Amino acid sequence: HDQSLNGEHPMTRSICLAGLTLALFAANAGPQSVVTVRAGKIIDGRGVVRTNTVITIRGSRIEKIAPYAAGSKVTYDLSKYTLLPGFIDTHVHIDSHFGADGRAENRGETPAQRLHGAADNAYATIAAGFTTVQSMGAPVDADLRKLIESGDAFGPRIITSLGSFSDTGKSPEQVREWVRTQVAKGADLIKIFASKSIREGGGQTLSDAQIQAACSEAKALGTRSWVHAHAASAVRAAALAGCWAVTHGSQVTDAELVLMKERGTYFEPNIGLVTQNYIENKSRYLGIGNYDEAGFKFMEDGIPMKLEMFRRATKVPGLKLLAGTDATAGAHGQNAREVIYRVKVAGLTPMEAIAEITSRAAESLQLQDKVGAIAAGLESDLVAVEGDPLKDIEALRRVAFVMKGGAVVKGLSPTFERLQPELFAGGTALVNAFADYDG
Repeated sequence: HDQSLNGEHPMTRSICLAGLTLALFAANAGPQSVVTVRAGKIIDGRGVVRTNTVITIRGSRIEKIAPYAAGSKVTYDLSKYTLLPGFIDTHVHIDSHFGADGRAENRGETPAQRLHGAADNAYATIAAGFTTVQSMGAPVDADLRKLIESGDAFGPRIITSLGSFSDTGKSPEQVREWVRTQVAKGADLIKIFASKSIREGGGQTLSDAQIQAACSEAKALGTRSWVHAHAASAVRAAALAGCWAVTHGSQVTDAELVLMKERGTYFEPNIGLVTQNYIENKSRYLGIGNYDEAGFKFMEDGIPMKLEMFRRATKVPGLKLLAGTDATAGAHGQNAREVIYRVKVAGLTPMEAIAEITSRAAESLQLQDKVGAIAAGLESDLVAVEGDPLKDIEALRRVAFVMKGGAVVKGLSPTFERLQPELFAGGTALVNAFADYDG
C-alpha cells in the first residue's frame, strides 16, 4: 500500500476496489433489501456457538437467525467458514502512516496526502475484519469518516477523539475548557496523556487535579474519557477520578488492577502488536523524536514486563479488559495479532479473546445496541474466517469475507476451474479466461 501504481495514489486503488465490489454486490445492497447468509459455524461474540445456521438481513440489520433448511437458497454460502461479529479495535491511530520516503513521519505532506495515507490504513483495517475502530485521534479522522460514510472509500466505522491533551502547564479550569472545545468540535471521546511515553520511562505527567478535571468534565458532557497512563500513580489517579478507561498501564501493581475493577474502569493494555511493530520497523522509526536507542531499549524491556502485568490482570475477576492495539504506521491490518498473542503467549482462552474484540469492546464504546455481536436487531457486521478460532486462534487472520452494515466490503476470492484439459495441456496462445466470482 505504500507504492503507487502507474502514478496513481494508493487511495485511488482503494476507491476503485470499493467501486468494483459495490458493483458486484449492488443487487443486495439496497436499504431495504433482504439478504441471507449461511454459516457453517457462528461464534456470536457473547459466548454462544451455533452450527449450520442462516442469518437473514434486512437493510443494514440482522432480522433473524435460524437453522439452515436443507436445499434452501441463500445469498452467500459461507458453510465452509466460521462467522463472527465484525471485530472492534478500541485504540488505533488511523492516520499514522509511513511517508513517501518510507519513514514514520509526514512532514511536508498536504492535507490530501495525509488523508490518502489514512484511507489506505482504513482499507487494510476493514479487510482484516475490523469493522469498527476508535482512533486516538487527529483532525483528519473527521474527513476520513466522511469519505467512508459517503462510499468514496472502504473502511471501518470510526469513533475518534480528534486529538489529545498533554499540556502540564494548564490549570484544571483550562483543562475543562479544552474538553468543552473538543466536544464542540465533534469529538466522540476525550483522550489525555497522564504519563510519559514508555520510551521515556512512563512517569506521571499530568497532576491528579488535571486528570480529575478532564474526566469529570467529559462525564458532565456525556462523553467518555480515555487515559494514557503507564505509571501506577497515574492509573490510580485516573480510576479515582472516574475516568472511563485507562490504556497501557504497564507499571500497575495489583492494587491498581483491583481499584479499576472496583471503579468499573475499562482497562486496555497493549501487549501483542504495538511494541513488536516498532521493533520490526525500527529503521523506519529510529531517529524520530523519542524513537532513539534508549527508547527502543525501554520498549524491548517492556515486552516481558507488560506480559507479566497482563497475566496478573486476567486473575482479577470482574476487571473489564479490552484488546486495543495502539496501531500506528506498519501495524494497520495486523490488528488481530493483539488477541492472538494473548491466547498463544499470555494464556487467555480463545472465547475470552474474541469477546475482547467484539461484545466487550462494543460496551466500552457504548455501542452494544448496535455492534459487537451476531444478534437480531444489531448491525449486520459479519466476518468469515477460514478455520475455527476456538481451536486455532490464528484463524482470525484468515479473513475471507467481511460485511459492514449489510454491505459486502470483502467477498470470497474468485474460484477458477481448468476446462478442457485435453485441449490446453500442451500450452496455447489463446488469451481467454473464465472465472466464477459468485459461486
